Amino acid sequence: MTLLRCEALSYRLGRRVILQDISLTLNPGDNIALLGANGAGKSTLLRLLLGLIRPASGEVYLGSQPLSALSRRAIAQQMAYVPQSHVPSFPYTVEHIIAQGRLPVTGLGRAPASADLQAVSHALAQLGIEALRTRVYTELSGGERQLVLIARALVQQARIIVLDEPITGLDFGHQLRLLALLQRLAEQGLCVLSSSHRPEQALAASNRVLVLHDGLLIGDGAPAAVIDSALMQRLYHVSVRQIDTEGQRFFVPL
Repeated sequence: MTLLRCEALSYRLGRRVILQDISLTLNPGDNIALLGANGAGKSTLLRLLLGLIRPASGEVYLGSQPLSALSRRAIAQQMAYVPQSHVPSFPYTVEHIIAQGRLPVTGLGRAPASADLQAVSHALAQLGIEALRTRVYTELSGGERQLVLIARALVQQARIIVLDEPITGLDFGHQLRLLALLQRLAEQGLCVLSSSHRPEQALAASNRVLVLHDGLLIGDGAPAAVIDSALMQRLYHVSVRQIDTEGQRFFVPL
């Protein structure tokens, strides 16, 4: 069953073509890494799939319905978004920020119920950040804020989680724990889509990779079948030697 699909999606800024003729599907169990160099259009594609901006042509479908026909609340009930950065206007506590993820379910104007607070507690535990619960969000480090935003996405209980560079600002331990969590979520039947600059992350922690280059989707498949030394040269203009050993792939500069 397809959760989301887009057909012949294009986006322009003035005369500049950012994305052209993008067609893809998102399915339950997908743990997808979206790769591309700076300026390839990764963040733009995520925003199109979320309905935050409108395409110049083409259409996005959430289930069987055009995304353009759905309300923001209807979209948020099925798709959660974790941006690269976020600074609220008011000094909310971490618990308050995470509880905002329940709004698509509960609606505005209702105080969190016990079930909502239990969902917040569970998300804090999943990410190992229980100690941050009563901290003021604006006083956290960038990496801590990122983990809080991911917890907010988890309590939203959407079937699709979209993350823009989720490991940015995280230390090595939190990176590994987050990637393992995203794998578990996909194994539970969710769809996880994460943009990344790191091909090694896609190889180690994803079951599918999408590759953008010059506004085009040039790759879609299993990471080991898509990511090789030729792709590194094409995307990043670097010459590398590919090393395959014990089911793992590495790249070293030439």
